[in-house]
Amino acid sequence: MRRLTEVTAMATAIALANLSCGAFAHDEVLKKKNAKNPQIEVVTVWGEARDSASAGYTNPSSVLTQEDMVAINASTTEDLVKYEPSIVIRKRYIGDSNGTLGLRGSNMFATARSMVFADGVPLHYLLQTRWSGAPRWTMVSASEIAQVEILYGPFSAEYSGNSMGGVVLIETAIPQTREVHVDLDYFSQDFSSYGFDDQLNGYKTFFSYGDKLGDLSVYFSYNRLENDSQPQSYYFDQDKNHSDTKVQQQFASATPITGLITDKDVFGKPAYYFGDTGVEQATTDNYKIKLGYDFGDWSTLLNIAYEDRNTLRTSPNSYIKNAQGNTVWSGNFTENNLWISIPGSRLGASELDRRSLSTGLRIKGKLTESTRFEANISDFRILEDNSRASSHSLQDPLFKGRGQTTDYDDTGWQTLEGKFVFSDFGIDGIELITGARYEAYELNLDVFNSANWKQGDNSGFASRSGGETSIAAAYAQMNWDINKRWNLALGGRYEQWESKNGYFSKDVAITPEFDLVKVADADRNQFSPKFSVGYIPGENWLVRYSLAKAYRFPVVEELFTQSQNYSSVVQARPDLKPENGLHHNLMFEREFTAGYARVNIFTETIQDAIESQTTFLPSGSTVPSVTTFSSVDEVETDGVELILNRYGLFVPQLDLRFNIAYTKSIITDNSTVEANNPANIKSIEGNDYPRMPRWRSNLMATYHVSDRWDVSANVQYADKSFGRLDNTDTAEQVMGAQDGYTRFGAKTSFDVTDELEVSFGIDNVTNEESYVAHPWPGRSYYLSLSYDL
Repeated sequence: MRRLTEVTAMATAIALANLSCGAFAHDEVLKKKNAKNPQIEVVTVWGEARDSASAGYTNPSSVLTQEDMVAINASTTEDLVKYEPSIVIRKRYIGDSNGTLGLRGSNMFATARSMVFADGVPLHYLLQTRWSGAPRWTMVSASEIAQVEILYGPFSAEYSGNSMGGVVLIETAIPQTREVHVDLDYFSQDFSSYGFDDQLNGYKTFFSYGDKLGDLSVYFSYNRLENDSQPQSYYFDQDKNHSDTKVQQQFASATPITGLITDKDVFGKPAYYFGDTGVEQATTDNYKIKLGYDFGDWSTLLNIAYEDRNTLRTSPNSYIKNAQGNTVWSGNFTENNLWISIPGSRLGASELDRRSLSTGLRIKGKLTESTRFEANISDFRILEDNSRASSHSLQDPLFKGRGQTTDYDDTGWQTLEGKFVFSDFGIDGIELITGARYEAYELNLDVFNSANWKQGDNSGFASRSGGETSIAAAYAQMNWDINKRWNLALGGRYEQWESKNGYFSKDVAITPEFDLVKVADADRNQFSPKFSVGYIPGENWLVRYSLAKAYRFPVVEELFTQSQNYSSVVQARPDLKPENGLHHNLMFEREFTAGYARVNIFTETIQDAIESQTTFLPSGSTVPSVTTFSSVDEVETDGVELILNRYGLFVPQLDLRFNIAYTKSIITDNSTVEANNPANIKSIEGNDYPRMPRWRSNLMATYHVSDRWDVSANVQYADKSFGRLDNTDTAEQVMGAQDGYTRFGAKTSFDVTDELEVSFGIDNVTNEESYVAHPWPGRSYYLSLSYDL
């Protein structure tokens, strides 16, 4: 609370300085804006439709409607939220399966602290973390979305501790008449870095059909996306120790080469780059069926989504050549008295095949005039998730066809929730929300050697691990409008967590079978209280303070996954405790006729914060990295957000969404776990928490030139952060860095006819080169045709 008070005065001053804009009549502005696109005014959603100025009863929130989305070059769903306050989406390229989400004090690799729902169906992936824990964004297409709401922090009892960062709620549109929609998108990217320079292209085709047949709503869509990405990794080695006798013997017969690119690594040490992963070809097919049925005061929605994804990487690049001018791929090499090693698998090929099926059922309606009920059931299962890697480059003369396969089997989750809402609970102005939720997760991961890498045949296990977790929860929240100026929310969530059937491999050479070690079952019970009080000091003003406890339980990967493949070694921690968070938020809001200004001052303290830390090994090592999960005793985060959203700013045709956030996230205690942290060569107390830039800001502006023509511009800004707990990765604009960036974008849309729209856009106009471990995309062009029948 002391930290909250310290930043309040500064934040309030910033807010008051930005509240002097004149107001325009919102109805008139929207009439002009939507004359060219009248369907925006009649969009209906299966969930609750929200106004973009809504602040939320307990959680501070941000709402995006269709009229807000016109400024965004949205090829995939995650694009729609990337300009919102205190959010980072690590989307490395269009079609990336690893589009991780970070909210407020939860960085982009703390994926288990954020939740994403589409029509009540979970898209968040609470089986794994880091890049593997990215939400399954492609289970819903950007073309079918009617609105998006972001809830910040765990202040509502309706959501588990996985909402420490926040919750993204996506609602799709209901067809009210027969509708056919087609999108044809083409995108192209300039990219040049190290030894790679190329133009990369892709396209998206979207088709949907919807109809309303009496009380039955029918919707079908097909989305296909194909894209070639820039290389995702650039490989280097450091000069070997020339005075070491073993090294001297090793390099006595080293091959002389040319072509090494001299730069540095993230620690600022000299590094010699010899190759990259090459173009990554991503193809995704998504099929969606939605059936809605209304009967009386009740409605149901059946949601079925099937995804078929292939990611192919078969053309890694080697920059180095031998004395005869031939490209070389693996071995010991020397250039100008530099000694480097390239293991055979470093420039190998890989291919991912993934097929997933998501099924969700939502039922809601009135039991009485004052009682509503809602139930959500979901099932997500991996039908296939198979990654195959070759032991060498396919062009390497030493390649004999061997490889390694990573396979997920019997992996997925199921959820079940029932919720009652009592709008008249004995006292005027009191609403009671109460319910129960059950979630079950299972993950099984096998890594095995293959005689034929492409076929992925099992020639002996390299590692195996897996297990199950479940959470049973009950919650209640009372929302009380005490009078015209005061309201109050009190709530609590009780959760019972269990892990079971955990195992990992520890092969014993003298036994014929591949041995597994069983992990003991564990369980925990936690209660999370919630509190919020709102005060309306005068017309169009709102002040709200929210306080909450939250517990984020470990996911299966953190507890049990222990794997070794060509790319990395992962070591699990079955003894991890749940993350324990205490969260505050103080909000000041001034609402205008056509928009609002808002300041959020937030603090949070996370004890036993679970962090994945990767130690990168020299190029001559068997694998490039070792990742362990460690627990940091305490992390404190203080932040201030300023948000200004205005329709009709200065002139009725100009709309603006602007936000800026300052976030300071510091490791304040690491006294009991330092010895277990592989990165700790010194105390990390006082260091910045990884992947948490101090400043972030976004701007979207749209000018409605006419009823048919929109012109938009946008800016994304973030300053540099660290990728490691020890904060030693200080180098910028190198592979593995956590760079700051300023990325400018533009878009223009024109309605050729009432049915046909054409748009053109550019992201990263200045072609800025920056990294977030992997390279951000270069300058990207978008051309889109949309047709409605």
